[in-house]
Amino acid sequence: MRRPVFLSALALAAAMAGAPVLVAGAQAQSATAAPPAPDAVLATVDGKPIHMSDVQAAGADLPANLQQLPPDQLFPLLVNQLIDRQALLVAANNEHLSRDPKVKAAMEDAADEKLENAYVQQKVGPAVTDAAVQAQFQKSYANKPGPEQVDARHILVKTQAQAQAIIDQLNKGADFATLATKDSIDPGAKNGGELGWFSEDEMVPAFAHAAFALTPGQYTKTPVQTQFGWHVILSEGKRQAPAPSFDSVKDQIRQQLADDAIKATLADVRSKVKIKLFNPDGTPADTSAPAPSADSGDDSSQPNVNLAPPPAPGQ
Repeated sequence: MRRPVFLSALALAAAMAGAPVLVAGAQAQSATAAPPAPDAVLATVDGKPIHMSDVQAAGADLPANLQQLPPDQLFPLLVNQLIDRQALLVAANNEHLSRDPKVKAAMEDAADEKLENAYVQQKVGPAVTDAAVQAQFQKSYANKPGPEQVDARHILVKTQAQAQAIIDQLNKGADFATLATKDSIDPGAKNGGELGWFSEDEMVPAFAHAAFALTPGQYTKTPVQTQFGWHVILSEGKRQAPAPSFDSVKDQIRQQLADDAIKATLADVRSKVKIKLFNPDGTPADTSAPAPSADSGDDSSQPNVNLAPPPAPGQ
């Protein structure tokens, strides 16, 4: 779960003091001016104030790349954005746009979504504290060996016949790294097909199964097919990975805790409401089979999670 970088009032105040800012036609504040109050009024639009807290909230909602802008660039951008938004709102209200049925429905949907998200955040937050992350690390990772890993090279080609031809050359004593550099279509071919150390869950299943079945120094005697093409794999070593550091897994732990809390929240709210299901034609659905639960592995109702298959070896 990405944690947005919040802009501190101090940083924004410093930006105000040192950078020219267009605030509804007002003069820019000089570098020697006193910092504003923590929630100072920075502009008004038809009398409606825009506060420092409004700018902070707008900054927290920005994409991560924009949040990294220097405060003296970001601050005027945010202030003028809020002025534009308020001016648009005034214009829309003057034309009574909120009375349009489609607009009204969209506004209600947006309000409902905000309320749903606020409820989930309220329930998830206490489960994803720094203390909870540290406790989960101690329980699942600290002083425990990491997964088994393999150090391997591979050659990726388009057809089974090409892969078999490479195996035939290896059987005659050809050098694996040389063939990889010459024949492999994988981006790592220039390094002799070197993949480095990886655990089984870091590769697509067919590739991982073949690689972990090899003993060090052995290569696959038959071509291995994946969605990326045909592989010939050489094992160069096996090891037990060292226990991971806290910094290397803390984000993964935080995401898992959040996912678990979301699933628990959905299961809880579903248990407290009466649900009826209907088929697309409007007839009652057969509910004899239990509906997928939050723990069933059906993540269709969960926030987006990266479920794409691992990248092709070497990518």
